[in-house]
Amino acid sequence: MDVEPAVAVAKAITSADDAIVLNASNKVILRLLPNDVVARVSLADEHGFEREVELSRRLSEAGYPVVPPADLKVHEQDGISVSLWRYYEPQEPIPADVYAAALHRLHAGLREVAVEVPHFMDRVVEATRVLAEPALSPEAPEADRELVLRTLTAASRAVIAAGAPEQLLHGEPHPGNLLSTEDGPLFIDFETVCRGPVEFDIAHAPEEIAAHYPGIDQELLRQCRLLMLAIIIAWRWEIGDQLPDGRARGAEWTAQLRAELSAI
Repeated sequence: MDVEPAVAVAKAITSADDAIVLNASNKVILRLLPNDVVARVSLADEHGFEREVELSRRLSEAGYPVVPPADLKVHEQDGISVSLWRYYEPQEPIPADVYAAALHRLHAGLREVAVEVPHFMDRVVEATRVLAEPALSPEAPEADRELVLRTLTAASRAVIAAGAPEQLLHGEPHPGNLLSTEDGPLFIDFETVCRGPVEFDIAHAPEEIAAHYPGIDQELLRQCRLLMLAIIIAWRWEIGDQLPDGRARGAEWTAQLRAELSAI
């Protein structure tokens, strides 16, 4: 999404004097001043802000490690949606055991929530479509395309065959979505909530987190890591991908995928 209209609408809605861009890709994240709230801005109806706000409200009010919304209303203007969140000053880095404990607590909270969400396999289907149709990913090298498609097929079959229990997941609990705050580690960005085994969530966290998360199926986690890498590589080759340095990151993750597959 373009930054300029995102800033204009967020400032108009909140009467903010200034906006600091924290991130800009498929949505724009702003710190608004002097309000000192965080605005998440996207094209209207593109990211399910209403569900995200309600889910975060319920989890944070129940004491789970989630950033609370600053406003329960999702604002819309000129075809743009804005949700508002509490701002936290960054604190010290989060140790692996604390990260794992926060994710474990989050999963406990998510088991208490009944909400309709996509299944994690929906991402596999969409990632496969992106690479299987060259018109959707015309710049993808053929060798990489074939590697990722094979991995999507093999890893998804292995994950499904494991028959692990499934529950509501964050969807992408990577370090960028876990804030170190004065109130402890708190998760943000529930745009990608889905249903699946907890190992699919853990696959998005740094590898050292798994050593501190109880009851993990290590082989299932390994397959979920392969699947996660294949999915995010596919997104980087999709036409219109807006992730900064997306092609470079895709190349880096492809090299990582090849290394992990060669180690099997």
